Amino acid sequence: MVLGFGMSQFFILSPRGDCVISKDFRGDAAPDMHDTFFRHVKLSEINSPPLFHIDGVTFAFILRNNLLIACTTRFNVQPAAALELLHRIATVFKDYCGVLTEESLRLNFILCYELLDEMIDFGYPQITSTSELKKHVYNEPITVKNEGGMAASLLSSM
Repeated sequence: MVLGFGMSQFFILSPRGDCVISKDFRGDAAPDMHDTFFRHVKLSEINSPPLFHIDGVTFAFILRNNLLIACTTRFNVQPAAALELLHRIATVFKDYCGVLTEESLRLNFILCYELLDEMIDFGYPQITSTSELKKHVYNEPITVKNEGGMAASLLSSM
């Protein structure tokens, strides 16, 4: 499924603002945009909206398990498309890693970058389905146990 916008950058930040995963697709935004994003979100007096605009760059983000999953673009974006893509990326990472945590992403960073390369081409979404990605991704996940002590990778049941 192709969604209607071109992403400039994608990144996942820890609750402390550390960059866990970062990928620049177009090179049209400053490399420190994740710092600008984190400062804006953390310094907002009220909860920051999921889409906002700073100096010609639109930021979109979702919060999952205390991780800030975000992207930037210089295009006029469809808000629902940007947020839907972030939700799909988070779901795919969770399906592959078992749980979506900072630890699981750090243990599987090679896999996460391979997934991003398959899901997004030059900032445009391509394949965002876990079952379709299984045909194109060859790295094996390092499964992290969830709070219940069980390994929870959706791939093991496929």
